Amino acid sequence: MTDNLIAIYQALYAGYGDLNWWPAKTPYEVMVGAVLTQNTAWSNVEKAIANFGERLTPKFAADADTAKLAEIIRPAGFFNQKAEYLKSVTAWFAGYDYDVSAVRKQPQDKLRAELLSVKGVGQETADSLLLYAFGFPAFVVDAYTRRLCERYPIEAGKSYADIKRYFEDNLPRDAKIYNQFHAMIVINAKERCRKKPLCGDCPLRRECRKG
Repeated sequence: MTDNLIAIYQALYAGYGDLNWWPAKTPYEVMVGAVLTQNTAWSNVEKAIANFGERLTPKFAADADTAKLAEIIRPAGFFNQKAEYLKSVTAWFAGYDYDVSAVRKQPQDKLRAELLSVKGVGQETADSLLLYAFGFPAFVVDAYTRRLCERYPIEAGKSYADIKRYFEDNLPRDAKIYNQFHAMIVINAKERCRKKPLCGDCPLRRECRKG
C-alpha cells in the first residue's frame, strides 16, 4: 500500500473494524442485490429481496415470467428494466451451471469482459459481482469512492478505470482487503462523509482536506 492508502485504511479500520460485507446468504443473492441496488437505496433492495422469500434462486429467476419477476422486485424501482437485467445476469450464470466454483476457476479478466457484455451490467456492477459474489480481487469504484478521492484528496484520476487502477496498483492483490476497504468507504460516506459532511467524529477528519 502507498502511505496515503495505509493511513486511510488504518484510520477507517480503527473506526469501524471488520465489516464482513456483502450481507447475503448466497452468492446469487449478492448478484441479485448488485443488480437491484442500481439507482436506489439499499433499504429498497432489502424489501425487494424479502419479496422472494425462499424463492431467491437462479432457477426461479430463470423460469419466472419477466412480469412476475418485475412485480417481486418492484420496491427496488425501475422494476421492469431491472427484471430484464436480472434475467440477463442469471442467464450468464446459467452458462456455468449456476456453479460458483466453476466461475472461480476462470480468469478474472475473462469474467469481467463477459459480465460487461451482459445487459444492465456496467463497470461498478461487474466489479461488485466479481468481488462480493465470487471473491475475486476487483476493487469497486462508486460515488462514495469518488467522494473520498475528491475530499481527502487522493490523486487517483477522474475516470472509473483510473480510480480502479490506482487502488489496485497501490494495494495488495487481496479480495479481503478490497472488500473491507470498500465497505469502510461506503459506511463512512453514509454515516459521516455525506454530501453535507459531518466531520466532527469522522475517522479521517485530521487528514481530510474537507475536515
